Amino acid sequence: MSIMSSLAVVILNYNRADLLADCLASIAASPTRCDLSVWVVDNASTDGSAAMVRERFGWVHLIESPVNGGFSAGNNLALRQILTLPDPPDYILLLNNDTVVPPGALDGMVDYLDHHPTVGVVGPKLLLPDGSLDLACRRSFPTPAIAFYRLFGLARLFPRSRRFAAYNLTYLDPDVETEVDAVVGACMMVRTSVVREVGLLDEAFFMYGEDLDWAYRIKQYGWKVVYYPAVTVYHYKRAASSRRPIPSIRAFYDAMRLFHRKHYAATTPAFLNGLIELGITVKELWALGRNLLLPSRARHVG
Repeated sequence: MSIMSSLAVVILNYNRADLLADCLASIAASPTRCDLSVWVVDNASTDGSAAMVRERFGWVHLIESPVNGGFSAGNNLALRQILTLPDPPDYILLLNNDTVVPPGALDGMVDYLDHHPTVGVVGPKLLLPDGSLDLACRRSFPTPAIAFYRLFGLARLFPRSRRFAAYNLTYLDPDVETEVDAVVGACMMVRTSVVREVGLLDEAFFMYGEDLDWAYRIKQYGWKVVYYPAVTVYHYKRAASSRRPIPSIRAFYDAMRLFHRKHYAATTPAFLNGLIELGITVKELWALGRNLLLPSRARHVG
């Protein structure tokens, strides 16, 4: 009789008790074959999220942070505890609170890693409420060239081009399994041994970009990252960012700057660094201005 693999699901929450309850209910509704534990980190919510978890989901490991330290710092609170367990799980899944997990999804990703020992990270097909693909669920790293094509609109103009649309890989069939540079932190399963080897999320990234940075570091250690569309998870995107649009927009573009400076600026010609920095700033100002003109309920990061 084979030993079941074990999985720890880590869900970060900030002031979205409603969505968190739906996410946890979707997990509870579908028993898994793998040995499952669920960890919720509440980032100093003021809407009763922690109390809701204690009252309705007593089986969850709840960590209450006294401050909102951001995505990386919040997830790291759980990752540190998981890594120090006497019998840590085989795999760890970072999962957004604005997701709904269908039956079989967790076991499907666990089975994939069980059968592909060279893969360090796997991510599913993520579908938005309208049924379209969440483009962030399979990406290339924003190299200087790819960042340039994206920032200056070429990716949008030529979505079927391998060159110009490389960031979101929109030229690929979304139903085909693909080795990619990165999946998205909204639903990202990682081997626990890889977390030990590579280290935790970089807390310099407050919100956005930390998943790209983690995948970059993981691939530097020789591990593969795979987009696995045989598993589908539903993502009600922008749940957190829509509540605080201006700080979220700034965090988004700050993450773009940080990733470029950390991984590419030193080996990129100065003029191209300048163009990329300019492009990020122009896009940020455009996003901020556009958001201010929208009704409050329609504001988002973009």
